[in-house]
Amino acid sequence: MGTPFLHEMGEGFLSAEAIADPPPFERARASVIYGGVAREMVQGLKYRDRTDLAPWMAKWMMRTGGELVSEADLIVPVPLHWRRFFKRKFNQSAELGRALSRQSGVPLVPDALKRVKLTRQQVGLERKEREDNVRGAFSVPPEREIAIAGRRVLLIDDVYTTGATVGAATKALRKGGAAAVDVLTFARVLPGDFRADETTLI
Repeated sequence: MGTPFLHEMGEGFLSAEAIADPPPFERARASVIYGGVAREMVQGLKYRDRTDLAPWMAKWMMRTGGELVSEADLIVPVPLHWRRFFKRKFNQSAELGRALSRQSGVPLVPDALKRVKLTRQQVGLERKEREDNVRGAFSVPPEREIAIAGRRVLLIDDVYTTGATVGAATKALRKGGAAAVDVLTFARVLPGDFRADETTLI
Protein backbone atom coordinates (compact mmCIF):
# COMPACT_ATOMS: atom_id res chain seq x y z
CA MET A 1 0.00 0.00 0.00
CA GLY A 2 3.00 2.27 -0.29
CA THR A 3 3.35 2.73 3.44
CA PRO A 4 6.98 3.56 4.28
CA PHE A 5 8.85 1.57 6.93
CA LEU A 6 11.83 2.69 8.99
CA HIS A 7 13.99 -0.09 7.53
CA GLU A 8 13.83 -2.88 4.95
CA MET A 9 11.23 -5.46 6.04
CA GLY A 10 11.93 -8.07 3.38
CA GLU A 11 10.17 -9.26 0.24
CA GLY A 12 6.39 -9.58 0.50
CA PHE A 13 6.04 -7.89 3.91
CA LEU A 14 2.57 -6.43 4.46
CA SER A 15 1.68 -3.42 6.59
CA ALA A 16 -0.79 -3.78 9.46
CA GLU A 17 -3.15 -1.58 7.45
CA ALA A 18 -3.14 -3.97 4.48
CA ILE A 19 -3.69 -7.00 6.70
CA ALA A 20 -6.51 -5.43 8.74
CA ASP A 21 -8.36 -3.97 5.75
CA PRO A 22 -7.21 -5.53 2.44
CA PRO A 23 -7.66 -3.05 -0.43
CA PRO A 24 -9.43 -3.92 -3.71
CA PHE A 25 -6.33 -2.96 -5.72
CA GLU A 26 -3.20 -5.11 -5.87
CA ARG A 27 -0.46 -2.56 -5.10
CA ALA A 28 -0.22 1.12 -4.27
CA ARG A 29 2.81 3.39 -4.41
CA ALA A 30 3.38 7.09 -3.77
CA SER A 31 6.44 9.22 -4.41
CA VAL A 32 6.38 11.53 -1.41
CA ILE A 33 4.77 12.05 1.97
CA TYR A 34 2.06 14.71 1.77
CA GLY A 35 3.49 17.73 3.53
CA GLY A 36 5.83 20.69 3.10
CA VAL A 37 6.98 21.25 -0.48
CA ALA A 38 5.02 18.21 -1.71
CA ARG A 39 1.80 19.72 -0.36
CA GLU A 40 2.61 23.01 -2.07
CA MET A 41 3.16 21.21 -5.38
CA VAL A 42 -0.12 19.29 -5.13
CA GLN A 43 -2.08 22.40 -4.25
CA GLY A 44 -0.31 24.42 -6.93
CA LEU A 45 -1.32 21.87 -9.56
CA LYS A 46 -4.83 21.40 -8.25
CA TYR A 47 -5.91 24.88 -7.23
CA ARG A 48 -3.54 27.34 -8.91
CA ASP A 49 -3.44 25.96 -12.46
CA ARG A 50 0.24 25.00 -12.19
CA THR A 51 -0.02 22.30 -14.86
CA ASP A 52 3.67 22.91 -15.58
CA LEU A 53 4.38 20.95 -12.37
CA ALA A 54 2.82 17.75 -13.71
CA PRO A 55 5.84 16.53 -15.76
CA TRP A 56 8.16 17.01 -12.75
CA MET A 57 5.76 15.21 -10.43
CA ALA A 58 5.37 12.41 -13.00
CA LYS A 59 9.16 11.94 -13.08
CA TRP A 60 9.12 11.26 -9.35
CA MET A 61 6.18 8.90 -9.83
CA MET A 62 8.11 7.05 -12.55
CA ARG A 63 11.06 6.60 -10.21
CA THR A 64 8.92 5.37 -7.33
CA GLY A 65 6.43 3.30 -9.27
CA GLY A 66 8.69 2.04 -12.05
CA GLU A 67 7.69 -1.58 -11.51
CA LEU A 68 3.97 -0.73 -11.63
CA VAL A 69 4.42 1.40 -14.75
CA SER A 70 6.45 -1.25 -16.59
CA GLU A 71 3.81 -3.93 -15.90
CA ALA A 72 0.80 -1.76 -16.79
CA ASP A 73 -1.12 -2.21 -20.02
CA LEU A 74 -2.71 1.22 -19.74
CA ILE A 75 -2.95 4.29 -17.54
CA VAL A 76 -6.31 5.56 -16.25
CA PRO A 77 -6.63 8.77 -14.20
CA VAL A 78 -9.23 9.19 -11.45
CA PRO A 79 -11.88 11.33 -13.19
CA LEU A 80 -13.65 14.47 -12.06
CA HIS A 81 -17.40 14.83 -12.32
CA TRP A 82 -18.23 16.90 -15.41
CA ARG A 83 -19.55 19.79 -13.29
CA ARG A 84 -16.32 20.01 -11.31
CA PHE A 85 -14.28 19.63 -14.49
CA PHE A 86 -16.24 22.49 -16.10
CA LYS A 87 -15.50 24.69 -13.10
CA ARG A 88 -11.79 23.75 -12.79
CA LYS A 89 -11.13 23.40 -16.56
CA PHE A 90 -8.72 20.48 -16.10
CA ASN A 91 -8.27 17.28 -14.11
CA GLN A 92 -5.04 17.19 -12.09
CA SER A 93 -4.97 13.37 -12.12
CA ALA A 94 -5.30 13.36 -15.92
CA GLU A 95 -2.42 15.86 -16.17
CA LEU A 96 -0.22 13.51 -14.12
CA GLY A 97 -1.40 10.52 -16.17
CA ARG A 98 -0.69 12.31 -19.46
CA ALA A 99 2.84 13.22 -18.35
CA LEU A 100 3.44 9.68 -17.09
CA SER A 101 2.22 8.22 -20.39
CA ARG A 102 4.57 10.47 -22.38
CA GLN A 103 7.53 9.49 -20.23
CA SER A 104 6.80 5.76 -20.16
CA GLY A 105 5.08 5.02 -23.47
CA VAL A 106 2.21 3.28 -21.64
CA PRO A 107 -1.07 4.30 -23.32
CA LEU A 108 -3.32 6.76 -21.48
CA VAL A 109 -7.06 6.03 -21.61
CA PRO A 110 -8.55 9.10 -19.89
CA ASP A 111 -12.18 8.19 -20.59
CA ALA A 112 -12.03 4.56 -19.40
CA LEU A 113 -13.55 5.61 -16.09
CA LYS A 114 -16.38 8.06 -15.52
CA ARG A 115 -17.49 9.79 -12.33
CA VAL A 116 -21.25 9.30 -12.48
CA LYS A 117 -22.09 10.86 -9.12
CA LEU A 118 -21.29 14.40 -8.02
CA THR A 119 -19.79 13.74 -4.60
CA ARG A 120 -19.14 16.12 -1.73
CA GLN A 121 -15.59 17.38 -1.31
CA GLN A 122 -13.71 14.82 0.80
CA VAL A 123 -12.12 17.53 2.95
CA GLY A 124 -13.40 17.35 6.52
CA LEU A 125 -14.91 13.87 6.19
CA GLU A 126 -14.02 10.94 8.43
CA ARG A 127 -12.78 7.74 6.75
CA LYS A 128 -16.19 6.02 6.83
CA GLU A 129 -17.86 9.17 5.51
CA ARG A 130 -15.33 9.30 2.66
CA GLU A 131 -16.09 5.69 1.74
CA ASP A 132 -19.84 6.36 1.80
CA ASN A 133 -19.35 9.55 -0.22
CA VAL A 134 -17.61 7.83 -3.16
CA ARG A 135 -19.49 4.51 -3.09
CA GLY A 136 -20.94 3.98 -6.55
CA ALA A 137 -19.41 7.22 -7.80
CA PHE A 138 -17.52 5.62 -10.71
CA SER A 139 -18.34 3.39 -13.65
CA VAL A 140 -16.76 2.17 -16.87
CA PRO A 141 -18.79 3.34 -19.89
CA PRO A 142 -19.96 0.28 -21.89
CA GLU A 143 -18.12 1.49 -24.98
CA ARG A 144 -14.82 1.56 -23.05
CA GLU A 145 -15.09 -1.92 -21.51
CA ILE A 146 -13.23 -3.39 -24.47
CA ALA A 147 -10.29 -1.07 -23.77
CA ILE A 148 -9.77 -2.41 -20.23
CA ALA A 149 -11.04 -5.99 -20.51
CA GLY A 150 -8.39 -8.38 -19.25
CA ARG A 151 -5.84 -5.58 -18.86
CA ARG A 152 -3.65 -4.52 -15.95
CA VAL A 153 -4.66 -0.93 -15.24
CA LEU A 154 -2.49 1.68 -13.53
CA LEU A 155 -4.84 4.07 -11.73
CA ILE A 156 -3.42 7.58 -11.21
CA ASP A 157 -4.35 10.19 -8.61
CA ASP A 158 -2.58 13.13 -6.99
CA VAL A 159 -2.92 12.18 -3.31
CA TYR A 160 -3.75 8.98 -1.44
CA THR A 161 -5.43 9.99 1.83
CA THR A 162 -7.58 7.14 3.18
CA GLY A 163 -7.82 5.17 -0.05
CA ALA A 164 -11.59 5.66 -0.34
CA THR A 165 -11.48 7.28 -3.78
CA VAL A 166 -9.00 4.90 -5.41
CA GLY A 167 -10.79 1.98 -3.75
CA ALA A 168 -14.13 2.95 -5.29
CA ALA A 169 -12.49 3.60 -8.66
CA THR A 170 -10.72 0.21 -8.53
CA LYS A 171 -13.99 -1.61 -7.85
CA ALA A 172 -15.56 0.08 -10.88
CA LEU A 173 -12.60 -0.88 -13.08
CA ARG A 174 -12.71 -4.49 -11.90
CA LYS A 175 -16.47 -4.60 -12.48
CA GLY A 176 -15.80 -3.22 -15.98
CA GLY A 177 -13.48 -6.12 -16.77
CA ALA A 178 -9.98 -5.03 -15.72
CA ALA A 179 -7.83 -8.03 -14.78
CA ALA A 180 -5.90 -6.12 -12.12
CA VAL A 181 -5.50 -2.58 -10.84
CA ASP A 182 -2.45 -0.93 -9.31
CA VAL A 183 -2.50 2.59 -7.85
CA LEU A 184 0.19 5.24 -8.27
CA THR A 185 -0.09 8.67 -6.64
CA PHE A 186 2.27 11.55 -6.27
CA ALA A 187 1.75 11.93 -2.51
CA ARG A 188 0.57 9.82 0.40
CA VAL A 189 -0.96 10.94 3.69
CA LEU A 190 0.55 8.56 6.23
CA PRO A 191 -1.75 6.38 8.35
CA GLY A 192 -2.30 8.22 11.63
CA ASP A 193 -1.64 11.64 10.06
CA PHE A 194 -5.19 11.96 8.73
CA ARG A 195 -7.33 14.52 10.54
CA ALA A 196 -10.97 14.98 9.63
CA ASP A 197 -10.69 18.72 10.30
CA GLU A 198 -7.47 19.18 8.29
CA THR A 199 -8.68 21.63 5.67
CA THR A 200 -5.55 21.34 3.57
CA LEU A 201 -5.95 17.63 2.90
CA ILE A 202 -6.97 16.64 -0.60
